[in-house]
Amino acid sequence: MDPSLLRKLSLDNSFDAVADEWIGQQIKKGQAEATITKKKWLLSFARKGFGSRPVSEVSPVEVLAVLRGIEARERLESANRARTTIGAVFRYAIWTSKAKDDPTVALKGALLPARPESRAAVTTAPEFGQLLRAIDGYSGNVPTRIALQLAVLLHPRPGELRKAEWEEFDFAHAVWRVPRLRMKMRRVHYVPLARQAVELLLRLRDFTGQEQLLFPGMRSSTRPMSENTLNGALRRLGFSKYEQTAHGLRASFSSMANGSLLWDKDVVERHLSHEDEDEVRAAYNRSAYWKERTQIAQWWADQCDELRAQPFVPSHPWELARD
Repeated sequence: MDPSLLRKLSLDNSFDAVADEWIGQQIKKGQAEATITKKKWLLSFARKGFGSRPVSEVSPVEVLAVLRGIEARERLESANRARTTIGAVFRYAIWTSKAKDDPTVALKGALLPARPESRAAVTTAPEFGQLLRAIDGYSGNVPTRIALQLAVLLHPRPGELRKAEWEEFDFAHAVWRVPRLRMKMRRVHYVPLARQAVELLLRLRDFTGQEQLLFPGMRSSTRPMSENTLNGALRRLGFSKYEQTAHGLRASFSSMANGSLLWDKDVVERHLSHEDEDEVRAAYNRSAYWKERTQIAQWWADQCDELRAQPFVPSHPWELARD
């Protein structure tokens, strides 16, 4: 065979080429931009290790060497995710007849287990009231303060909130319709708006109502606020990353709503957009729980009002400084 043709076939069947095809498929499936970026980053380690090699010739030893390099940096979660992502590329190669097996299968159990990541969150009523008062007293950018206040009431994932657009809000029916492309499970999510949430949104409209985004960035009105803005505000309020994160506000709500024993766990889970993998059950829950979800939304907003009004009694003397 012509040497130049052999070289072309080798390049077409290289791990890099197959990885590019696989990434293209993920984009077509509607994967979020942040997810695609993360997968590209994880695959970059493999590309450096054996990207130019024919995908059918890459051995488990070669893959393990790459993963051990990530593991050596104490990035255990990344090493395990890289194994999963690299394995997905090899499975795609099998489906497209470019490889016969997936070398990552032989590496099951070879890596140190990832340490579970927890989202730091205040989960007790007195401390949460203290957090609410601190947020209300935030003296920085007003939309940033309102974003934190809405994050408390609506408990979305941070990306869902900071990229929110005014056209998604139906004030007549007090509903926020979050588009599927911004949702983790790629399904439209409807969020009932408590009275206090509507009041905050109307206040925010005086600041950014003329823009498409609720929370435009400081440098460009066409781009949302930075993903670090809300966590940065919490740090300025004195809450370390080990005490409270923007994402952790979801855990705060979940812990206290479940702890109240007033709400069915499925209602709380649906309210947090933790979708059931069973699509029929998920569709049923969307309609069956809407009344309860409107009730829990108003209950939570009222609870927050009560908690912020209660005096904080510190369990340790040094906690007096923050309030």
